[in-house]
Amino acid sequence: MNKKFIFCVCIAMLLTSIPMTAKNKTVRLRIIETTDVHGAFFPYDFINRKPKAGTLSRVSSYVNKLRNEPGNNVILVDNGDILQGQPTCYFYNYINTQQVNVAAELLNYMKYDAQNLGNHDVETGHAVYDKWIKELNCPVLGANIIDTKTGKPYVPPYTILQKEGVKVAILGIITPAIPNWLTEDLWEGLYFKEMVSTARYWMDYLRNNERPDVVIGLFHSGKDGGIVTDEYDEDASIKIAKEVPGFDVILFGHDHARFNETVINNEGKGVLCLNPANNALYVADATIELTLKRGKVIKRKTTGQLVNITEEPVDELFIKHFQPHMDAVNNFVNRKIGEFKHSIYTRDSYFGNSAFTDFIMNLELQISGADIAFNAPLSFDAAIKEGNLYVSDMFNLYRYENQLCVMRLTGEEIRRHLEMSYNLWVNTMKSPDDHLLLLAENTWNDQQRLGFKNYTFNFDSAAGIDYEVDVTKPEGQKVHILRMSNGEPFDEAKWYKVAINSYRAKGGGELLTKGAGIPHDSLNARILWRSEKDLRYYLMQEIEKAGIMDPQPNTNWRFVPEEWVKPAAERDRKILFK
Repeated sequence: MNKKFIFCVCIAMLLTSIPMTAKNKTVRLRIIETTDVHGAFFPYDFINRKPKAGTLSRVSSYVNKLRNEPGNNVILVDNGDILQGQPTCYFYNYINTQQVNVAAELLNYMKYDAQNLGNHDVETGHAVYDKWIKELNCPVLGANIIDTKTGKPYVPPYTILQKEGVKVAILGIITPAIPNWLTEDLWEGLYFKEMVSTARYWMDYLRNNERPDVVIGLFHSGKDGGIVTDEYDEDASIKIAKEVPGFDVILFGHDHARFNETVINNEGKGVLCLNPANNALYVADATIELTLKRGKVIKRKTTGQLVNITEEPVDELFIKHFQPHMDAVNNFVNRKIGEFKHSIYTRDSYFGNSAFTDFIMNLELQISGADIAFNAPLSFDAAIKEGNLYVSDMFNLYRYENQLCVMRLTGEEIRRHLEMSYNLWVNTMKSPDDHLLLLAENTWNDQQRLGFKNYTFNFDSAAGIDYEVDVTKPEGQKVHILRMSNGEPFDEAKWYKVAINSYRAKGGGELLTKGAGIPHDSLNARILWRSEKDLRYYLMQEIEKAGIMDPQPNTNWRFVPEEWVKPAAERDRKILFK
């Protein structure tokens, strides 16, 4: 009898202990972010015709590995700027438009959970990004992209995922600076709200209506800095992390600079902030371990890392699936369009007149009939080699899908535009031993500056005028315009027609606004003509007409005093280009 009683007591204790231990459960989320992929889909560089590091073909291997590990609940997201970069994008955006955009097929194949919009995605135009959005199996997010007709978000502001009983909210926001760079036809019917107030509104909405266990911010906006106006900050990701409580992880991009830090918000809580930079060389990898009791989160631990994808193997099944796409793009870029008699280099553009930059400006003047042209090196260190010229080379010659514009500017505005450009670009030399260029040691890993203090795509020089840049003079007094290049006098009070790309014409780089002093809302009225297609298209047409090209520097401007500039230029060239 006693043995039977003891046995029953033991069974009862065992049964009552099972629910107690089952109440606590651990759930592990692995959140992987790609951002600013810029067409780096396949392990081949279609521009330079050589193998390519990183790319989604290796990200696929890394993600598959994580998905096969027990206990991982993988969430895969992309943070925008995926529709522009390699010729792959151009081919499916504008040439082979009948087929599903490869950027949609890739994300569907890899089973992405959410996609954010980037400014370069918007730059493709409604026809491209609206089609792409419809072709995706995952939602495209944009809480601050507002439809002017409805006053509501144009795309979903957030998405909700369920992972082992854990409710995860992903909130997407884009930089609101788009009207500063892109002509309105590209984003017609939309406007872009300020980021911090948008994040605060939707965080309150999520808490009151969705009650998620985890909130992830997916922001196509840099760490900080960029354009700052009374209405918005271009780069506000860290500002949101500090000022809007409720985010567990903020994944961001746009500024092409790797970042991995935990930021303390105004409630004293840590927010993991990650940015893997561009071209799918790295991914952001955040782990959130949650302890649940009766379905409620009682404990969480968040860690993060930036993973070097260049060390991962290429996913061979991925390559097999997309081989027809790679073959189609290869056929497109391998078409010969002309010949160059000698090589040209963007690196020459930083030290004076260069055949690379001047070749583009001379064609801009030829195409538009303008008096003066502006252009900047859009790639830090690109080259067009002598010999046969192919479609692929055009993406080195001109990196972005900007349109060509002609603007009406006064002589004074032209000079002030150049003053700001050269102040971003060159140092004010106090002695012959100083740097010629404005360099910064903390930007070597920044993929858009690479040793310069500022972005090289804002280093405008000019064709059509002869001028000197005195690097010993203070800011605002460096540029001295001598004459028009045809020998006519240059008059600061006179109106001139200026060939300029659409990014700059809309205020990109702030050279026309802060530099020339033109109010941003007056820029559209200054545009006399805008090309229907992108500038690269027209450059390619001109090259095909000519057949053989012999680009030479214009020798219409120079740095002075030469006895200081020449040795300083040699020193800085060695620093930048080893």
